Amino acid sequence: MTEHSKIPLPEGEAEVPKVKGATLIERVVRNYDLVQLASAPIPENLVPPPSTRRRYRRADEVVEEAVVSPVPETMVAASAQEAAPEVVVSEVLEPAPAKPAQAVAKLPDPVVFKGERHTVNRQHLRDQGLIVPESTVTAVLEEFRIVKRQLLLNADQLAQQGMGPAAQRVLICSPHPGEGKSFTSVNLALAIAAEKECEVLLVDADFAKPSVLSMLGLPGGLGLMDALANPEIDAADCVIGTDIPGLWVLPAGGATTSDTEYLTSSRTRTVLDRLIQGAPQRFVIFDSPPALAASPAAALAKYVGQAVVVARCDKTAQSSLEDAVSLLSACPNIQLILNAVHFSPSGRRFGSYYGYGG
Repeated sequence: MTEHSKIPLPEGEAEVPKVKGATLIERVVRNYDLVQLASAPIPENLVPPPSTRRRYRRADEVVEEAVVSPVPETMVAASAQEAAPEVVVSEVLEPAPAKPAQAVAKLPDPVVFKGERHTVNRQHLRDQGLIVPESTVTAVLEEFRIVKRQLLLNADQLAQQGMGPAAQRVLICSPHPGEGKSFTSVNLALAIAAEKECEVLLVDADFAKPSVLSMLGLPGGLGLMDALANPEIDAADCVIGTDIPGLWVLPAGGATTSDTEYLTSSRTRTVLDRLIQGAPQRFVIFDSPPALAASPAAALAKYVGQAVVVARCDKTAQSSLEDAVSLLSACPNIQLILNAVHFSPSGRRFGSYYGYGG
């Protein structure tokens, strides 16, 4: 074995005296001062007293068992009750009874008009300057194509805004008679009927002086006022069919002196809603009496999403036009059509593209 005492010490350090009988490890601890690397002493307050220390006995050590005096049964029972853990019985929750499934409200069946179809005299339309279906494109047709496109676009926007059935209804009127409101109503209905995915119901709401049937050459019969006055009459059964695809007509019905009172009754909305029930592609046009000459126009205004006021350029005064618009204020969207215009400051002539603008 190597003699470690022969290893030279660093300069300035005194040689540690040898201790006889010390082991190699003990000499290393003393020579290199390894005592400073030992763990710190445990504070006295952290050392448990001997009475509380756990004592381990040797296997061969005999420990005298202490004689324990018996405890009265009453005390044992009492202590047992005190020490007995609380038994928590879990409550069994019964599942709540399933609610009966709510019946889904059945949507009403779409109203399909089944009225007899009548032939519309095309020559009679041509003589009145009206649009003639399946005929050549005219300036009048092009003008009403522009008008109907705007009305149909507004109807879509009103429907998206949540207006409901009123979005599919439009009122045509004028301040005074003779300004072209029936001419506009019939032509607009003929133009919309030409749509590929749309149909139109033309309602003659001029109860005092109805003219729609005579303009189209259709026979008379029960109409809107009859359905309003008699709850047993279904307005859909009063609709007349035509041989023009997509065009239906509802007559004005019997004359009465209480037409405005019937129009303002609660039954009116039910009757009008039924006419477009289940038919979102159906457009309803009301040809109403002049706004300043009769009251039904103002009464009908609250049931429609759009109103069109027809003014004749050489006849309608501005004050009359303003008064008519004021009476129709129940309608949220009022527009103007200027009729019988022969001069345009901009030089624009609608419908002249096809050569029929003369």
